[in-house]
Amino acid sequence: MTKQTKITLASIIFLLVAIADVYAVITQTKNIEMIFKPLLMTSLAVVYLVSVKKPSFWLLSALFFSFWGDVFLLDKTNFFVFGLASFLVAHVVYIKITTSFLYKDSVVKILTSAIPFVLLFVVLLGLIYNNLGEMLLPVLVYGIAISTFGTASLLNYRQQKNTANSWLLLGAILFIASDSLIALNNFYTPKRLFDIAIIILYIVSQYLIVKAIIAKEN
Repeated sequence: MTKQTKITLASIIFLLVAIADVYAVITQTKNIEMIFKPLLMTSLAVVYLVSVKKPSFWLLSALFFSFWGDVFLLDKTNFFVFGLASFLVAHVVYIKITTSFLYKDSVVKILTSAIPFVLLFVVLLGLIYNNLGEMLLPVLVYGIAISTFGTASLLNYRQQKNTANSWLLLGAILFIASDSLIALNNFYTPKRLFDIAIIILYIVSQYLIVKAIIAKEN
């Protein structure tokens, strides 16, 4: 089996898993979601492994913690904090990966790259602040992490505007959008549409980030 055949087969499996999980969320079929949610990052990791010669420990670590985030968030009532912590670690690893692509830049450029993500976080925090309670500190820490990831990905794109960096930036933005909707869904106003948008944005964002890393490594 050629490398391209392996990549195509792994990508098709990931797509089928993603479709099944989105279907489960739309139809609120928990049994199907319990099966396919944990397979999302597992199948995406396979796509990555068959696409590169020397896999990155850090990217596999990010997918590993994302896997646990998915698993914990299957039961938001009892394990929401654990899911949040898992995705926090995944974001920190993504920050580590992204900053490794950066070269030294001006403070002004760094600050201007941070502005859109800081503004989004401030607006979002303003909406959900009264409902956070004891979750205030975890949400603050998580918000800082995703804002940093967004800033690093935007700065990376501004330093070198190529296809891989475009995918990485878009992946970061969609991941932040997905996380923002989770915050609104849990601490502001729950909506069925949010659940569907969250999973679609999440799947596409993770795929784009992995696709960007593959492009950079190859």
